[in-house]
Amino acid sequence: MANPIDFYFDFSSPYGYFASAKIEEIAARHGRSATWRPILLGAVFKITGQQPLPTIPLKGSYAKHDLARSARLFGVPYKTPSKFPIAGQAPSRAFYWVSDKDPALAKKLARALYHAYFAEDRDISSPEITASVAARLGLEKDQVLQALNDPAVKERLKTEVDTAIGRGVFGSPYIIIDGEPFWGSDRLDQVEKWLATGGW
Repeated sequence: MANPIDFYFDFSSPYGYFASAKIEEIAARHGRSATWRPILLGAVFKITGQQPLPTIPLKGSYAKHDLARSARLFGVPYKTPSKFPIAGQAPSRAFYWVSDKDPALAKKLARALYHAYFAEDRDISSPEITASVAARLGLEKDQVLQALNDPAVKERLKTEVDTAIGRGVFGSPYIIIDGEPFWGSDRLDQVEKWLATGGW
């Protein structure tokens, strides 16, 4: 079995949201699985000096237009959340807590959280809202809330973020195939071709 594809993303990243709609089918077409790894861009930006897109003159205005256009291309519901960007600790901790027990359910949770934020304008940085989304999938809300404050879960997320930075991850989505990195949902065509050809 070929190595899994590492799919890094931030829950506040619309481009990560778009890629999340395609990464599984791309991986499956080429006999791969995808390992989903949420990160915190805030920690990354402290190193790179980047700023959230909405805060950047000119680029922010373009991004707003591009996001709506990209959502139509990817065929996913999208509206700019009223609070954007957000901190991703709550959804990311919930993801890793679930993933340690049931990776497939964790992916479903990630999709549900992304949909709640970018399609329903629900602020998933709130532990209460993250737990409510998880409860829709049959998880116990109180257990999720407890997990979000568990020191071991907090440390797990920190370790994942530090490991990602150590691998050179600086944005969302960031996809690594056998050590080869691709940044951005606009690189999914290259991801597909790389998987099909073995690289160039």
